[in-house]
Amino acid sequence: MNAIEINNLVKIYKTGTRAVKGVNLTVAKGDFFALLGANGAGKTTIISILIGLVNKTSGSVKIFNYDIDRQFDQAKRIMGVVPQEFNFHMFEKVQDIVATQAGFYGIDRVTALTNSEEVLKKVGLWEKRSSIARTLSGGLKRRLMIARALVHKPEILILDEPTAGVDVQLRFGMWDYLRELNAGGVTILLTTHYLEEVQQMCRHAAILKEGEIVRLDSVKNLNKLIQQETYVITVRNMQPLDGIQSYAPVVIDEHTLEVNLNRDEQLNDLLIKLIQNGFAVTDVHPKEHRLERLFLSLL
Repeated sequence: MNAIEINNLVKIYKTGTRAVKGVNLTVAKGDFFALLGANGAGKTTIISILIGLVNKTSGSVKIFNYDIDRQFDQAKRIMGVVPQEFNFHMFEKVQDIVATQAGFYGIDRVTALTNSEEVLKKVGLWEKRSSIARTLSGGLKRRLMIARALVHKPEILILDEPTAGVDVQLRFGMWDYLRELNAGGVTILLTTHYLEEVQQMCRHAAILKEGEIVRLDSVKNLNKLIQQETYVITVRNMQPLDGIQSYAPVVIDEHTLEVNLNRDEQLNDLLIKLIQNGFAVTDVHPKEHRLERLFLSLL
C-alpha cells in the first residue's frame, strides 16, 4: 500500500492562479520524501489539499488508500501535521496542548496524558511540560508542534518547513528524532528550504516549479545529475600551481583554492597531486551541496 497517491491534481484559485497543474505523485509507505521548490512553486498548496485546508479543483488524492473526497475522516486519523505557522494556544501549558490534541482523535484523557508524556520526552520538552507555551523559544515551539502532531500515533507525518527558525543544534536534534520515527515505520513528507536536510534524511524527492513536477527521483540519483562539483581547499601555505594546472585551480587567498571536479575525476587523486606538489592541505569541503546546485539550475 502507498502512503500517498496523487493523480492529475489541479488547483486553480478564484483569482485565476493555477497553483498546481496536473501533478502526479506517489509516496511509498515508510518513505522519507521531500517536496522542493521556490516560494510559489505549489508545495504548500499540495500539502494544504492533503490535510483538508484547501479544496482541489480536480484530480484525486488518496492517503493510505483513503480517498480524501469520500473518506477524509479516516485519512485524517492517520495523519500528523506540522504546519509552517504556530497555531496552538499560546497561553496554555505545554502538556495540556499536546494532550488536548489527542482528545480530538477520540483518545481518552488518561491515554492522552500517557502519550503526551512519551512524545514530550522524545522531543526534549518534558521538563517544560508545565511551562506556558508563549514562554518557549522559537525552536522549542517548533518541537511542541511536532509533539502535538505525533500524540495520536499517526502513520504519516506531514512537515511543512518544520525547522524554520530553529538554531543549528536543535535542528540536528530534530533530524535525529525524525530519522528515528521514520525507522520505526512512520512515513514522512517534508517541505524544506534547507537542502542539507534532504541530503541527510530523505530517500526520494520531487522538485516543483510553477505548479508542476520537473524532477522526481531518489535523492541519490538526483545528486548524480550534477556533472561538476566545486571544492574549497584550505592549505597551510600557497605553493606554485604549475603541477596542478590541469585542474584549473582558482586562488581565493593565500590559504584557499577552489577547484572544479568533473564526475569522472576523483577528489583523492586531486589531494594526492596537491601533496606531491608541496601543498599541506588542512581542510576540504564542497562549496555547495550538489542537490542545491541542481535545485538552482531548475529554477
